[in-house]
Amino acid sequence: MEWPASFYALKRGEGCEMCRQGRPDETRWGVRFFAGRVSDAYLQRANIQRGYTVVVWRGRHVAEPTELSTTDASAYWLEVLRVAQALETQLKPVKMNYNVLGNSLPHLHAHIIPRYADDPRPGWPFPFPEHDPPPIDDHVLHEDVEALRRLLA
Repeated sequence: MEWPASFYALKRGEGCEMCRQGRPDETRWGVRFFAGRVSDAYLQRANIQRGYTVVVWRGRHVAEPTELSTTDASAYWLEVLRVAQALETQLKPVKMNYNVLGNSLPHLHAHIIPRYADDPRPGWPFPFPEHDPPPIDDHVLHEDVEALRRLLA
């Protein structure tokens, strides 16, 4: 099996949704709680795991972290860590997971997944569902967004 031609176009930045969207406060996937110098962090709407966050690189289009200069890479990863520290402070997980994938949308972004004591698969990678789950309760989502914004202010 071969990667589709559309993937290679996206990897070059052609039609990249993350580039095209600018820096919105909300996307169909999540609500922004951090706007850094080089990234935005979005608490995800899908009820996959409380605190599940995506940190999106907001500079020129890059698919891989290796495409960043040392200065840009330092800035990006320091912002990812700052977001993760806020999640740890607010939600008190047992462990944090960091995934840099980009297999469906090749624009640099990191998935941060808190892991809790009642984890569905301790000691293993987080088991993402095959189908889109329902959204997280809107009250819980916005309560967490506001708490995280206060921590990062």
